[in-house]
Amino acid sequence: MAATDFKDYYAILGISKTASPEEIKQAFRKLARKFHPDVNPNNKQAEARFKEINEAYEVLSDPDKRKKYDQFGQYWKQAGQGFSPGGVGVDMGGFDFSQYGSFDEFVNELLGRFGGGAGPRTARQSYSYSTSTSSRPSGFGGFNDFGFQDVSAGTGTTQDIEAPISLTFAEAFSGIQKRFSLGNETIDVRIPAGAKSGTRLRVRGKGQVNPMTQQRGDLFLKVELQPHTFFQIEGDNLVCEMPITPDEATLGAAIDVPTPDGMVNVKLPAGVRSGQSLRLRGKGWPLTKGGRGDQLVKVAIVPPKDLSQQEREYYEKIRAIRTYNPRSHLHQVKL
Repeated sequence: MAATDFKDYYAILGISKTASPEEIKQAFRKLARKFHPDVNPNNKQAEARFKEINEAYEVLSDPDKRKKYDQFGQYWKQAGQGFSPGGVGVDMGGFDFSQYGSFDEFVNELLGRFGGGAGPRTARQSYSYSTSTSSRPSGFGGFNDFGFQDVSAGTGTTQDIEAPISLTFAEAFSGIQKRFSLGNETIDVRIPAGAKSGTRLRVRGKGQVNPMTQQRGDLFLKVELQPHTFFQIEGDNLVCEMPITPDEATLGAAIDVPTPDGMVNVKLPAGVRSGQSLRLRGKGWPLTKGGRGDQLVKVAIVPPKDLSQQEREYYEKIRAIRTYNPRSHLHQVKL
């Protein structure tokens, strides 16, 4: 990556380098709502901005990625690949990378290849890909050559290569076909439903060729899920936060809740508490062996900011006649 291609993720989110995880999350949610494609239909600039915001949050919200980004700047991805020539670990802490136009230049100098070709590529290199028009069909088959693989960071061979693949929640939920360019070769890879961040998929026989044996290694695709503005994943479950009003919490209500399958009507029990979760069985993330996890709806009681005159009068009447005191037991608290 050239120095001019460097993206300042802190500037993209409009935060300082000392921002806390909560400040990062708040900045992302604010910008994501503003530039979301649903809010800005057919707006290419807003779409590009939304992708930048997702990219910035994906890095800064991950403590390990943020640490590498802060230390290595534009070369944080390459540094994260754990490059170690000849099997010897190289401590790159505090190294000045700004003198190099790209990470390849640094590698070339490190290996002493100043005058000739760059030599063979490192085992872990990134390849470009584009989304095909074909999404995952129902009864998705033909996946014998590759599948979910829980592989370690190193495979023990220099012929295996790894590439990140960024997916939206919708793509990962339903499955999708992606097209990769590997040098002069183009391959179509079907991503099965239910992939999560950190999931690795193996595409057999699409790695580098061993010049001695002429055998080809494998390509490992590491899934990176783009953040969603409403849903989060915890294990096999989808988690969302649902705002409700004080009267709905007190009296109970029936509310519409978004799910991957559309809106469903959920009954709130009277007296539900803020932070309490309601479980929607079978509405969660797809499982690799079939079926779905659950969706957990976390209740958040949100008082109204702007009250009409009549609403204010009724709230004042309720306060005047209220007998319940949720803090009564606190009078007995002592050190």
